[in-house]
Amino acid sequence: MSVQIDTPDPTMFAVAMLDSITSEQPDFLVDVEVDRPTPGPQDLLVQIEAVSINPVDTKVRMRAGKQTHPKILGFDAVGTVVAVGSQVSLFSAGDKVFYAGSNQRPGSNAQFQVVDERLVGHAPKSLEPHDAAALPLIALTAWESLFDRLGVTQSSTGTLLVLGGSGGVPSALIQIARALTGLKVVATASRPESEAWVKKLGAHEVIDHSKNLSEQISDVDFVFSSWTAGREGELAELMKPQSHLVLIDDPENPNLGAFKQKAIAVHWEFMFTRAMFHTPDMDEQGKILNKIADMVDRGQFEAVTATVLDGLNAANIMEGHRLVEQGKTSGKIVVRI
Repeated sequence: MSVQIDTPDPTMFAVAMLDSITSEQPDFLVDVEVDRPTPGPQDLLVQIEAVSINPVDTKVRMRAGKQTHPKILGFDAVGTVVAVGSQVSLFSAGDKVFYAGSNQRPGSNAQFQVVDERLVGHAPKSLEPHDAAALPLIALTAWESLFDRLGVTQSSTGTLLVLGGSGGVPSALIQIARALTGLKVVATASRPESEAWVKKLGAHEVIDHSKNLSEQISDVDFVFSSWTAGREGELAELMKPQSHLVLIDDPENPNLGAFKQKAIAVHWEFMFTRAMFHTPDMDEQGKILNKIADMVDRGQFEAVTATVLDGLNAANIMEGHRLVEQGKTSGKIVVRI
């Protein structure tokens, strides 16, 4: 049994992929009409108001291959709960929520989506839906990287180096580290606009990642990397013995041996791990999102929206994918439904 707000139309509009084709080709995503999903026992049915597009969306599109049925992409979403499953205890119909969801279920590029309540947080009260939609995936990845993987605590001291500081996850990581830790935050950037962005977010210092990093900084305690390939030796040189590195990219044949002599601990962060494997602490993601919402409402975390597109349709989602793939935007690409 589920509790729901009346939504009589049994179908919904969505944007989907049918095959893995590049964004240089027309119609690499299509508009579709599909059955509206029904929530399971621990699910929420959410009517979506805004979504954002992340690099992982484009990676999923390119790796998924030919589909026998339309595959709905998308992770970040903000919306209103319209129905809840029989075992739901954390939310009620009418609640405003935000989340990044799971990579094992249909995505958020749709009018409605079902999502496990343990992955969901109450949306920030002080943000418009399109700004809140920019936050879940990057905030979760940043939080887990900092506290779960690097093992940082509020009392930690030392230096945190954030590579590619103007990207989505680094933009969140800088703000969280500044608000909740005593670490000195050094971010990398190579363009004037990127340097201005990371300084605005709170970085104590900015260095140029187009130049050798180990010639600009040394004795680093913690490193966050979103582009590691080919930099292993450089990173090992600038890091302290027994320091910590977390990476979120997928370097082919990484030279992990570069970190052995200094006994540098290397951690991978993958935001979807808890949902994929239904880990016992799966509900931590909902708790983290509630903490992020509190930070936003206290003025400790600001929106990172760069571009807003209006209307859920294939044209807008395709434009968002192209902008993400160009990699020249500081902040997030958001689509209002």
